[in-house]
Amino acid sequence: MALRLKRREKSGDIDISPLIDVVFILLIFFMVSTTFVKDAQVDIERPSAKSGTSASTKAMRIHIDRTGQVYVDDSPVKAWMVQSRVRDHLRDGGEGTVLVIADRRVEAQKLIEVVDQCRLAGAGDVGVVTDAEAG
Repeated sequence: MALRLKRREKSGDIDISPLIDVVFILLIFFMVSTTFVKDAQVDIERPSAKSGTSASTKAMRIHIDRTGQVYVDDSPVKAWMVQSRVRDHLRDGGEGTVLVIADRRVEAQKLIEVVDQCRLAGAGDVGVVTDAEAG
């Protein structure tokens, strides 16, 4: 009598090679697409915007009142002095984020001048907020 040995086929094996390929393609896609996020350097939110986000508490804050007077650390300064104040803040180990809090009646030229001085000083992120969002 001959004994028959039955071969059992394993039907539970899963080939994960295509899954790994898909994961790598998705990884490459997300790595390439995140480089386009850096285009918007200045984010201006108006009081009517509902998408305001909270800023870091360690960020340096520069205020511009309705007359165009610039304040750094609650002391009035000229717009051209902002660059040296921001540079000193960064040299002392402060965070690279600067928030410009402006009144809605401030002229655009004054706002651009202050933001430009912050960037020339080496601030990594410069954000512009309004009185209502400044808290």
